[in-house]
Amino acid sequence: MKAGFLQFKPEFGQPAKNSGKVRSLLKDRIFDLIVLPELANSGYLFSDKSELEHCSENPFTGEFTGCLKEICAEKNCHIVSGLCERDGDLFYNSSVLVYPDGRIKVYRKIHLFDSEKKWFAPGNMELEVHEISGKDYRNVKTGMMICFDWIFPETARTLALKGAQIICHPSNLVMQYCQKAMFARALENHVFTITANRIGKESNGGDELTFTGESVILNPKGEYLFKGSAGKEEYAVTDIDPDEALNKFVRPSNNLFDDRRSEFYKL
Repeated sequence: MKAGFLQFKPEFGQPAKNSGKVRSLLKDRIFDLIVLPELANSGYLFSDKSELEHCSENPFTGEFTGCLKEICAEKNCHIVSGLCERDGDLFYNSSVLVYPDGRIKVYRKIHLFDSEKKWFAPGNMELEVHEISGKDYRNVKTGMMICFDWIFPETARTLALKGAQIICHPSNLVMQYCQKAMFARALENHVFTITANRIGKESNGGDELTFTGESVILNPKGEYLFKGSAGKEEYAVTDIDPDEALNKFVRPSNNLFDDRRSEFYKL
């Protein structure tokens, strides 16, 4: 199957413009699964609750996810994207998996980073895997985590133990560690990982952040199939065989999951 990422710079506070940018950047592309950055509809650096009220949406009825549903239907593909989600009076840093038939699965970030704690409620949904299917692939188990979730190895391990073959990882990375650390997340779980980071700078309320780009795709052996640039908008898709993630052997006598001694883990 053809899977990869779209690395770009969302415009802060411009959900409609970001919808148009995604549509334009994916217009002539062919893929089965593409991953977009964290908070792709809204931008990242909030300074007031009113900004979230303007940018956020219900994932099942919102304009941005509506655009993703149209793209998925037109291309018979799947998209995972970060989303500024609103549910009643609460806001969540969320990710959506959009299917060609319009179905949507939602994950809410459970490990909030830095100032995110001022604006977002912590995720209240279990980590889950969802099956996706297409013309040349069937029942591929796919999980979602978001940005800072990477530093908690329990996140990826939980998804892997639930059967994830591909972990989709929308991100707005500002530290220099994640892209290197995804080697371990992929290898220790023998899964494919797709980290879609954003690029550019944001300034708001006297604060400024620079995002690191360099989105990465890794295979179950921890090999980098693609590394993005630090500052360019990029689309990268590669052919992968999800069944490679079903093999958990690192040596003929060592299976990553069968060899676990969970009775000794006090986590």
